[in-house]
Amino acid sequence: MANYRILIKVRRLSRFVTYLVFVATVIILFSLAVDDPVVGQTDEIEIVAEFPAEHPPGNIAITPKGRLIMSQHQFYGAPLRVVEVDSDGNVTPFPNETWSSQPNANGVGLNTVLGLRSDKNGIVWMLDRSSGEGQPGKIVAWDTIDEELYRVIYLPQPIIAKSPFLNDLAVDLDHNAIYITDTASGDDSALIVVDLNTGFSRRVLEGDSSTRPEDIPMVIDERTITLAGEPAKVGANPITIDPNNEWVYYAPMSGTSLYRISTKDLLDESLSTEELSARVQRYGDKPICDGITVDGAGNVYITAITDNAIGVVDNNGKYRTLYQDDKLLSWTDGMAFSDDNYIYVTVSQLQNSPPLNNGENDFQAPFYLVKFPALLSGEVGR
Repeated sequence: MANYRILIKVRRLSRFVTYLVFVATVIILFSLAVDDPVVGQTDEIEIVAEFPAEHPPGNIAITPKGRLIMSQHQFYGAPLRVVEVDSDGNVTPFPNETWSSQPNANGVGLNTVLGLRSDKNGIVWMLDRSSGEGQPGKIVAWDTIDEELYRVIYLPQPIIAKSPFLNDLAVDLDHNAIYITDTASGDDSALIVVDLNTGFSRRVLEGDSSTRPEDIPMVIDERTITLAGEPAKVGANPITIDPNNEWVYYAPMSGTSLYRISTKDLLDESLSTEELSARVQRYGDKPICDGITVDGAGNVYITAITDNAIGVVDNNGKYRTLYQDDKLLSWTDGMAFSDDNYIYVTVSQLQNSPPLNNGENDFQAPFYLVKFPALLSGEVGR
């Protein structure tokens, strides 16, 4: 009888332990679901604005006062280069119609802007591509506080390539510098370092393995994307800088690796080409992507264009998908932090634009501007 009672108690204890394990498992799974987005979910993504065909989004910048400044992608032939998006999703030329249009006889205006950033002082830095072979590119800086032109910095050859494609930029006020990606024709992709104290610029890491495209196809919605009749292989494109201005993160669009290099090394003019290349670190894995931004913990957010997704590379170099949606996230493009720790993302359907679609414009209305909560805080506009 005693042994029977002991057996009953053991069985009850076993059931109780099993129940506790089950409860603990449910709690852990629930915690993971709450704290970390699940692949394929878009519940936490909010649509900020929807745009018609005449307002194709490029990149996004957010000023300290919360103004949304957006470049318009010239692959769709938009007449305005840069616009401001109001709280109702309406757009107006930024900073005004003259500057947002093709340059006039006096040189006032913009050719083609993709990359733009706002700094902590409310200066919006716009990266303007060259108008043609032999012509300089430029950086146009607009003061959104005093509403006036702040500065223009010209980028002539050989600072830019013979066939330049000035793509994106990162602003470093701690060191008074700007870092630019010149995608160029691929094998001559490079970074450009601009000294804001003097306006002097240097072209670095041209043709480095960290700036050249890899030989991988860009397949979106089961179609291999072509550019000028050839499979698209795009070099150095996305670039960002951490909130402490210590590390610059960048990558070829057509590549499976995310890289970083310290601002200290990028600014060191005494380093040879080989020495600078040796300072580049492979940070982690990534898919083919267009835009990136980074938070204070080293999480690098990725616009994963071949997956119609948004992902993240953590500080251990591991990549995972955060959100995926074939319509809502069709070619996620530029990213920027807001002061409430949301990340804003433009969605451009760029694979359907004429240059990437055999001359056909298959855009399906609307374009989107969306936002999602960051895993950890970053810096406004970054």
